[in-house]
Amino acid sequence: MNVFDLLSPTIRENLQQMGFSEPTLPQRMAIPEILAGNNVLLIAPTGSGKTEAAVLPVLHNIMDIDGPGIKTLYITPLRALNRDMLRRLEEWSDALGVKIAVRHGDTTKGERASQSRSPPDLLITTPETLQVMLTGKRLRSNLKSVRTVIVDEIHELASSKRGSQLAVLLERLVEVAGEIQRIGLSATVGSPEEVAKLLTGMSRDCRILRADVERLVDFRVVAPRPGRGDHALAGQLGCEPPLAAHISCIRDLVRLKKSLIFVNTRQAAEVLGFRLKMLGEPIEVHHGSLSREARVDAEDAFKRGDLRGLICTSSMELGIDIGDVEHVIQYSSPREVSRLIQRVGRSGHGIGRVSSGTILATCPDDIAEACAIARRASTGELEEVRIHETPLDVLANQLIGLSLDFGEIGIERAFEIVKRSYPFRDLSMDEMLSVLDVLRGNRLCNVENGIIKRRRRGWEYYFENLSMIPDEKRYDVYDMVSRRQIGTLDEAFVVSFASPGATFVTRGEIWEIVEIEDDTIKVVPIQRSGEIPSWSGEEIPVPYGVAQEVGEIRSHLARELEEHGEEDAIRWLLARYPVDREAAEQLVDQIKHQIAAGCAVPDDKTVTIESDGSFAVINSCIGHRANDAFGRAITAILSTRFGSSVGMEIDPYRIQLTLPKRMLAEELLNVISDLSSAQMKVILELSLKNTTLFRWKMIHVARKFGSLSKDIDYERVSLVRVLGVFENTPMYREAIREIYQERLDVDTAGNILDRMVSGEIQVITCDLSPIGSSGRGGGRDLISPEYADAAVIELLKNRILHDRVILFCVSCKKWRSLREVGRVPDRPECPLCGSRMIAALKPWEDEEIKIVRMPEEKKSAEDKRRTKRVYRNANLVLSYGKTAAIALASRGLGPETAARVIKKMHSDELEFYRDILRAEREYARTKRFWGD
Repeated sequence: MNVFDLLSPTIRENLQQMGFSEPTLPQRMAIPEILAGNNVLLIAPTGSGKTEAAVLPVLHNIMDIDGPGIKTLYITPLRALNRDMLRRLEEWSDALGVKIAVRHGDTTKGERASQSRSPPDLLITTPETLQVMLTGKRLRSNLKSVRTVIVDEIHELASSKRGSQLAVLLERLVEVAGEIQRIGLSATVGSPEEVAKLLTGMSRDCRILRADVERLVDFRVVAPRPGRGDHALAGQLGCEPPLAAHISCIRDLVRLKKSLIFVNTRQAAEVLGFRLKMLGEPIEVHHGSLSREARVDAEDAFKRGDLRGLICTSSMELGIDIGDVEHVIQYSSPREVSRLIQRVGRSGHGIGRVSSGTILATCPDDIAEACAIARRASTGELEEVRIHETPLDVLANQLIGLSLDFGEIGIERAFEIVKRSYPFRDLSMDEMLSVLDVLRGNRLCNVENGIIKRRRRGWEYYFENLSMIPDEKRYDVYDMVSRRQIGTLDEAFVVSFASPGATFVTRGEIWEIVEIEDDTIKVVPIQRSGEIPSWSGEEIPVPYGVAQEVGEIRSHLARELEEHGEEDAIRWLLARYPVDREAAEQLVDQIKHQIAAGCAVPDDKTVTIESDGSFAVINSCIGHRANDAFGRAITAILSTRFGSSVGMEIDPYRIQLTLPKRMLAEELLNVISDLSSAQMKVILELSLKNTTLFRWKMIHVARKFGSLSKDIDYERVSLVRVLGVFENTPMYREAIREIYQERLDVDTAGNILDRMVSGEIQVITCDLSPIGSSGRGGGRDLISPEYADAAVIELLKNRILHDRVILFCVSCKKWRSLREVGRVPDRPECPLCGSRMIAALKPWEDEEIKIVRMPEEKKSAEDKRRTKRVYRNANLVLSYGKTAAIALASRGLGPETAARVIKKMHSDELEFYRDILRAEREYARTKRFWGD
């Protein structure tokens, strides 16, 4: 039977007019189940008709329901998806006479009022907007008629706190509308049962429909080496030859097939986009830091065919309609199997079409990782979804929501509503009461005689915290050499890390912070050969399973090399993984060099500990989160032992330690051998309290509890004191839980440690090896050639020569002239009186001229001091001419500092400007300590 026959004649007629005569597999599976009123989780690839599989039977049901009010809520994770969904459903709306509308943060006040008075039959919205609707009197009334909720892209919500938030929101909706039918639409996920429970809660059944349409998938891992043309291109683009080779590869692929180019960071998007545009390629950039208008323009241009390529981050993984995509390029390993499947699934929409993707790997670790992920994607070995279990800040937010929903609600009833949701199934009454104590202390609600009562302050808190996504302030970053804005940094960086002298990567270059002022961070480009920047942002964590497979690949290649030789090792890799020969050769080369150096190959069953004096590496193929936990425990012990801090960088395959004193690899092994998994957990919790990571999480959690204002001034408040007050509170416990959930895999790290100590995992010590010293160094893959010292000085020189100075004659006190520094004569002279006593003042020092012109008897002591400085300035110009004007035009250089710079009598111009730069940086660092 054709399942379309189960739908109304009007729907069938429109399906025929649209050319849909045969249902797809998702439609065949889902339509009968949804019409039967069952809760459904439909898992199917993008482009397989899963949206229609949910919407058509729901529209059929809506047509049979009379009366006002919203009948169906269609919830998506993104506003962009809302707009896209409205476009797709408008045709059905017109044909069936079903009213469909969108409501989210961008909806105008007029549209909202209209929806409240005359609600649509189907409302497309977000979890955050549902938060609002549940508390509004008229909106809440409109929700009483809801019979069905569709949650699109539910896999995207499942592993975040937004998923836990939505689970409770659906239970709050039940209190308004009664039991509702729940339909979830998901891409392929590793643990569908968990996602189904998130959708339906603890006491309801859910039919999991796996409509894994047989789609042809073609993955290829490439790693182009720079050719002769790439060396020339590198000079043209101002980058290293390996990056030029990558850009050449992307350019050639995009010219061949219209492509999405996925990257893992916004920085990578900007760097690649900038250089491809330099080549004149029709390519745009799409990521979350761009304005909505810029993103929509890029989407529309790609859909029209004006662009051959769109460089994008994770937001484009979701089903936003951008038209036909012929190919997907993934720049660098996608880090996760599910991410690769979702991204490559954007190409080749339609049954029977091939989804093709190229992973452009950037180094041997990247090649091995991409191979493991591509193989796992081909066989459907996905990571499990990890739902946030009992997130207490979500609980706090939802308890206030319940108090606003009802005005007052019994604690027992609130407890029962929240516990119906899957994430809070294990919530204890004691835990809930401790959260209520905090909320009551923050005057967000009253708790009396077993009743939670709303308070006016609760409304303000609730609407400031509609989303569980942290609100982050953005800071403008200015290069003080060129005096141009180079980008923005988020609040996490500023609060947790930023201080004068700190280094970080942005726009593919390394920068040093020299000044933080209000909403602005001033930086200078630096040259630090080989140094890993102290801030490179958070990476997408590589899971344990993928890292272990990289270890297995290394192990097999080492065995093939030792037993059969290089060619057989390459053939082994080519036979088992979708990798091209050039990439395979680079990976085999890495293992060959390791063996040639006389070093053991770290793999899935071997950990190597290496030391080169004050630098040590623990090579362990256990993934980001486990290495992070392992590394933090070890650095805590070593810091205590040395009495000073130990630097740590981690990636999925190694822990790199910068030690304050020399330490042999054997000594480091002894430290690890004395540690147990039980001790590791205790050490981690104790050491986490003093980390910027914990401090930042604590701030966000405290905000979601209403304990800290979102406008808190970090410069004025002692965060150490605040965190001391929060210790042993629900906020403290939630911050620790979230860190363990998202950043530290303590259980896996403990298990690995026990296996190392027992001998199940072999541990070998050695000198620093090729693999140990080849860490990815988070972010350096896109760094431009080191900023040459001469180039920095040239920027500074150009800036100063194009700045302006006021030339003022202190002899006649009549002549003044505003001009560019570059146009100042070698020996300035007053055209009115012929004097060479000419002061070179900054444009904002006009006030100094008025003071100099004042009669002496009217000058205060301060006025006389300022007059003396102007004469000192003029004496410098008299003695050194234009050279003095250049120094005096520099930022923060008064006559005294300028005199010190000038009097060094530099033998070359480069050294003169270098001293000016040092003086400017010193001024920026110490300015806040000066008097007014």
